[in-house]
Amino acid sequence: MKVLYLTKYSRKGASSRLRSYQYFPFLEAEGISVTVKPLFDDAYLEKLYSGKKPVVEILKAYIKRFFVLFTVFGYDKIVIEKEIFPYLPSWTERILAFLGVKYIVDYDDAIFHNYDLNPNKWIRFFLKDKIDLVMRSAKTVIAGNEYLAERAQKAGAKEVVVIPTVIDIERYHPKQIFRQDKTVIGWIGSPSTFKYVKTIFPVFEKLAKQYPIEVQIVGAKEAGSVSFPIQFIDWTEDSEVSAISAFDIGIMPLEDSPWEKGKCSYKLIQYMACGISVVASPVGMNSEVVSEGDNGFLAKDAADWFNALEELSNEKDKCRTFGSSGRQLIERRFTVQSQLEKLMALLRER
Repeated sequence: MKVLYLTKYSRKGASSRLRSYQYFPFLEAEGISVTVKPLFDDAYLEKLYSGKKPVVEILKAYIKRFFVLFTVFGYDKIVIEKEIFPYLPSWTERILAFLGVKYIVDYDDAIFHNYDLNPNKWIRFFLKDKIDLVMRSAKTVIAGNEYLAERAQKAGAKEVVVIPTVIDIERYHPKQIFRQDKTVIGWIGSPSTFKYVKTIFPVFEKLAKQYPIEVQIVGAKEAGSVSFPIQFIDWTEDSEVSAISAFDIGIMPLEDSPWEKGKCSYKLIQYMACGISVVASPVGMNSEVVSEGDNGFLAKDAADWFNALEELSNEKDKCRTFGSSGRQLIERRFTVQSQLEKLMALLRER
């Protein structure tokens, strides 16, 4: 069986790496031949993360993908990550469906809000229904959480299957030693999502006046002068697990908005896979992953954040207990190994 994956990014892009690339070795081992054609390459991502506008890279990417589309009939199944051409109408996906291409489309973010909630009135006018039309034309919609699945169902998708964003359990090992001299509060992410962490800087400042803490930030750049100990760590795929394992508490603050409801709580899944206790905003899937008082705490405001971090800083045994409970949850529900059969069944469907 031959499958073509039209991912949005190369492996360097987190969403593509987690929703697509990490499955490829497992699919190949099951006799499924995978060809991947990303829209955007590493050069695009490097410019994007450095704050530059990769206009030339975007133009090249769209031209390259246009020619890739002429090869789709050589495959048994096509998997599209989100959409074929961002910010263009859904004509391409609908033409493929008209020509008999039964494509699967995969979502791990509420990208429909890029269009229906866009501040530009013309984008809203012309593209507000774009993703609904892509979903409706698909053979199957894979959704990373229930919020995304509900949107697909409302759009009239023929088949909707929830497959969460998961980890390869063989890469993650539970934390064994919790240091007693200080508490490391950690976060992993990208420069674009670091803004959520900044909203709780006042909590860190208050906590640092009373307790020996250190905040570790993996994947974002320095944020200027602060009055609490903070360390910025470069992200690499090879080092991310060891970086998380240095945390005592993993955090995932979010704003409560439609976009954030589409997020798939991957940070929490990574923390828990390492046996780390968690504190998170009760937004979207976070409320499903975090079982209050069992594997972590949900914090809706600054007082909740302070109380949760203070309690875990004072009670390292609770960190260990929460971490163990979280690890068990991940082993049951949030691994490549636990979701592989579901994905293979969709790929093999006629």
